[in-house]
Amino acid sequence: MKFGIVIFPGSNCDQDVIDVLSQTMNQQVVKLWHKDHDLQGCDFIMLPGGFSYGDYLRSGAIARFSPIMQEVIQHANRGGYVMGICNGFQILTEAGLLPGALLRNQEQKFLCKNVYIKPETKNLLPTSLLDTNKPYKIPVAHGEGRFYTDADTLKRIQDNDQVMFRYCSHDGLVTPEFDCNGSLDNIAGISNEGRNVFGMMPHPERAADPDLGNTDGKAIFESLLAGVLA
Repeated sequence: MKFGIVIFPGSNCDQDVIDVLSQTMNQQVVKLWHKDHDLQGCDFIMLPGGFSYGDYLRSGAIARFSPIMQEVIQHANRGGYVMGICNGFQILTEAGLLPGALLRNQEQKFLCKNVYIKPETKNLLPTSLLDTNKPYKIPVAHGEGRFYTDADTLKRIQDNDQVMFRYCSHDGLVTPEFDCNGSLDNIAGISNEGRNVFGMMPHPERAADPDLGNTDGKAIFESLLAGVLA
């Protein structure tokens, strides 16, 4: 499996994702610059976290028009795998590859802390091996992470089993009290209808090494790879 990590001006989580995929998961990884028009034969494209183009206008609004995104959109439309983490999730919604939008956090503050998320389905690659009864501790670091969409789209996402994760308590309770940013229905991650494009606000790459004191994020990468390589 060959992974391509897209690097935009302002990306700052790209090396974290590269290290997890190449060193921890032993996968082939290449860097893709935002001005490129060549995905270099990559099977799976990852859009990392950060502050692409300084988050001017809206997070992801400018990055969505980077030259490489033309190729990423075509790749996704052909059924190729794409995943965005944090700023990458924002870019995917701006590009129309995922429904909804990521708005300013409810309390208008930048969040940087560990939270708990609960898998909502086993029918998506990043959650295929996860325990849907287990809360996973994963860090967040964002100012615009509040997932929002209209009522019809929300119903469609739920009916199609596209919700990957919801924010929850340490013991798995999904209530507004544990919704760290005010996201609609506690949603922390979703897929597209085709189940080949994924986005999540928490950072699993920051919780995938024993030296960091937390490997809950590694389970998400293991799940993703198991589904792709099956």
